[in-house]
Amino acid sequence: MLRRSKTLIALFAVLALIAAACGGDDDSGSADTKICEVTDVGGVDDKGFNASAWAGAQRAAADFGADPKVLESQAETDYEVNLNSFIDEGCDLIVTVGFLLGDATANAANANPESKFTIVDFAYDPPIENVKGLVFNTDEAAFLAGYVAAGTTATGTVGTFGGINIPPVTIFMDGFVRGVRYYNAQKGTDVQVLGWDPDTQEGSFTNNFESLDDGRAFAQSLIDEGADIVMPVAGPVGLGSAQLASELDGIYIVGVDVDGFEADPNNASIYLTSVLKRIDNAVYAAADEALNGTFTNDLYVGTLENEGVGLAPYHDLADMVPSDLQSEVESLRDDIISGAVSVSG
Repeated sequence: MLRRSKTLIALFAVLALIAAACGGDDDSGSADTKICEVTDVGGVDDKGFNASAWAGAQRAAADFGADPKVLESQAETDYEVNLNSFIDEGCDLIVTVGFLLGDATANAANANPESKFTIVDFAYDPPIENVKGLVFNTDEAAFLAGYVAAGTTATGTVGTFGGINIPPVTIFMDGFVRGVRYYNAQKGTDVQVLGWDPDTQEGSFTNNFESLDDGRAFAQSLIDEGADIVMPVAGPVGLGSAQLASELDGIYIVGVDVDGFEADPNNASIYLTSVLKRIDNAVYAAADEALNGTFTNDLYVGTLENEGVGLAPYHDLADMVPSDLQSEVESLRDDIISGAVSVSG
C-alpha cells in the first residue's frame, strides 16, 4: 500500500509539471514583449514621420523578438485614450509620434512611472525619468536642400510652407531659407524664398497635416508667385503638392521626413531631393535600450554627423543638379559637421 501511494504521488507530480508547462504556453501571449506606437492624426500610412516611426518599431520588434502594435489617432482627443490602452496592455515601450503628443505623453508618463516611453520631436525640460525624447537637427539637412534648390531653380524663386507652426516644422523651413541665403552669399545671386522668414518666424501654414487639397492650393499659390521648387513641411498635405507638380511642367518638390521618390512612387519624377529625418533609426535605438535593459531618458539628437538627418539622392533628377553643385553640397555637408558653416544664420 505504501509503495502504491508513492507511485501515485510521483505520477501526480509528473502530471502537475506537464499541466504547468501547458498552462505556460497558453498564457504566453500576456507575457509577450511589445513595442507600441501611438500615431499623430496623420496616421501610420502618412508616408512621413508616423510611417517612419512605425518602420523603426517593426524593425526593432523583428530583431528583438517583440510584437509591434499601433493605434492611430484620428483626433487629439484620441491621444490619452490610446496611451491608456497601451499602458493597460503592459507595453514594454510606448512610442508617441509628434510634438502635439507632448502633454498627453508627459501626463501618462508621470502617472505611470513603471512604463517606458519615447516621443518623437519633443524634449522635456526638466527631463521626465521614464521618457526618452527624440529630436532632430533637420535644419542641417534642410540647409543642404535650400542650397541645392537655389542652384537648380530656373525662375530664381523657390518656396516653402508648413502644416502647423510648431518647432519640428519650422526648423525645416529655417534651414531651407538659410541654405538659399548661403548660396546667394557664395555665388552673388539673389534667389528669393517665398512662404517663410526665419528672422520674423512668420510664413504660410495650412494649420493641418491631413488635407491634400490644401497641399495643392498652397503650392499653387507659391507657383503663381514664381516658385518652381516647393518644400511642403506638412506630412500628407505635401502629397497634394506633389500631385500638382506632376501635372505641371518645370515644377519640382523637396520632400521631408522620408525619401519622397520612394514613398510617393506615383509622383516620384518630380522630387528633386528630400530632407531625411531618420525617425526609424531613433525609434530603433530607443527600443534597443528599452528591451535590453539599458533604457535612459538621455535625449537622442539626430544630426548629419550621426546620420539621424540627411539629404536623399537626386534620383531621376540627377541631371538637373550639375556635378559641380553636387560636389559643393558634399563639401558643405562636411563643413556643417565640422562647424565651419553654421546653419543658424
